[in-house]
Amino acid sequence: MGSILPDLGGKVNQEVIDHIDRLPDSLILLIFNKIGDVKALGKCCVVSKRFHSLVPQVDNVIVRVDCVISDDGPSATSSSTSASLAVVHKPRCPISALFRIFSVFFKPLQSLSQLIAPSNRRLSLSEDVECDSDQNSVTHHSPTQVLKNFNEIKFLRIELPGGELGLDEGVLLKWKANFGSTLDNCAILGASSIVHIVNKNCESPGTSGSNDNPNSNITGAGETDNGSIPESFYTNGGLKLRVVWTISSLIAASARHYLLQPIIEEHKTMESLVLTDVDGQGVLSMNKEQLEELRVKPLSASSASKRTLVPALNMRLWYAQHLELPNGVILKGATLVAVRPSDLPKKELIGSEVNWIASAFEEPFETAARMLVKRRTYCLEMNSF
Repeated sequence: MGSILPDLGGKVNQEVIDHIDRLPDSLILLIFNKIGDVKALGKCCVVSKRFHSLVPQVDNVIVRVDCVISDDGPSATSSSTSASLAVVHKPRCPISALFRIFSVFFKPLQSLSQLIAPSNRRLSLSEDVECDSDQNSVTHHSPTQVLKNFNEIKFLRIELPGGELGLDEGVLLKWKANFGSTLDNCAILGASSIVHIVNKNCESPGTSGSNDNPNSNITGAGETDNGSIPESFYTNGGLKLRVVWTISSLIAASARHYLLQPIIEEHKTMESLVLTDVDGQGVLSMNKEQLEELRVKPLSASSASKRTLVPALNMRLWYAQHLELPNGVILKGATLVAVRPSDLPKKELIGSEVNWIASAFEEPFETAARMLVKRRTYCLEMNSF
């Protein structure tokens, strides 16, 4: 019996050993940085005192916003949206139409400001950012509040629950904007509809047939081989719709930029910031130099709403009535717009310029952008707004 007791004692001693305690802090931080998600890190924070002290040192953080709280009822939003769609297709008075559309986009952007703007209330890392149908019984916390307890953020990604721009079903609109203290550049890709070819050996109606060469120019009915825009594009509202897409994307980007200012100011160690949405509609990106520029040179706010003032712009536009991609997808009314401030020197569209425009989008849309920039270029200018 005496020979058994030491064995039992040995088993007891082995069971109480915590192997996680043997891991160095650097390895645990590496794991936390791989996790990234602020909710998951909040749960890790309550596991132990050691984890609680290490979580604030995480330098790679992802904030996934669950909901955007609006003061307006659903009826007001739906009526405004329907009004905007009516205006888009109305052929007369384009300037007044644009102002009406701006008012529609301002409401969801204003709701977004409630979510990202700082508040007097503070959130501990162990609390979740969540919401449900009963808004009176749930406390909502902004990303600014959640990030207060992180001391060494270098890489921050914020994901919104959806894009700000309401689009008709089947319409493609994607944008990516780079900001410093103001807009550095923006690439916008749109299409009136997307068609998927089931059998690439058969021609799809309205297309010139299958083509596997991504460097070729695909033409459609009414469009010349040199990539010229057909006359109907100007008379049937096609150009006006593209202008609306461009301005709406720039407004959404400048509103996101404006709302990020308190986060950028508070976290001096930040080297990369991305604000995107789960729909993949828009991406705002800032690198280390651009973040530092904003801290040194404050942004210029628009007098009309809570967003950064968009400077005077030079724009390049490429258009294809039908653009067939190598994977069998056809973009109808494909349009690519590259935007840069007009006070920057104009650059030839070679090398890095082409890569910047195309790399703004993920495949298959990167291929679409590379195909479009080979077509005829149209130049436009826009005043500051």
